[in-house]
Amino acid sequence: MSQIGKQIVDFEVQAYVNDDFKAVKKEDVLGKWSVFFFYPADFTFVCPTELEDLANSYDEFKATGAEIYSVSTDTHFVHKAWHDTSDTIKKIKYPMLADPTGVLSRGFEVMIEEVGLAERGTFIVNPQGEIVSYEVVAGNVGRNADELLRKLKALQFVAEHPSEVCPAKWKEGNETLKPNIDLVGKI
Repeated sequence: MSQIGKQIVDFEVQAYVNDDFKAVKKEDVLGKWSVFFFYPADFTFVCPTELEDLANSYDEFKATGAEIYSVSTDTHFVHKAWHDTSDTIKKIKYPMLADPTGVLSRGFEVMIEEVGLAERGTFIVNPQGEIVSYEVVAGNVGRNADELLRKLKALQFVAEHPSEVCPAKWKEGNETLKPNIDLVGKI
């Protein structure tokens, strides 16, 4: 079943952000674009490369008005310990959400029940709290922040311009398409 248009679950979880612990709940997400970036576990191998990639692009995501939330089933204490011990993870400025009960992992349908870990799932959520993009990748393949940022910008563009669509490889500033009967068979 598609998750496009699905309202995100009601939640309240702890986060490690800006050298502090903070509660983050659904109400904090509403009203802005959000990226939920699920990964299996702290202190692993592919995960820090992905989180660093996001950290290196964080200012670009913030410039779009979006917030990134990384999510694993680790506790906020483990997130802090990882942040304190890893030069790679020290670069992270976005909230690292703790999901030890699996409320988010199950709500976004990425929980691997038999091991209690999240799949590598990426979700873009619009300001109304609806999933507008998602991707789930095998645990042994990392994701690309540049492509995620491109998709976010495209989704924001079409939300602001509902009569236009973004073709393959569209980037900000490129031409879009305006679907109409005259385009049928011409592309």
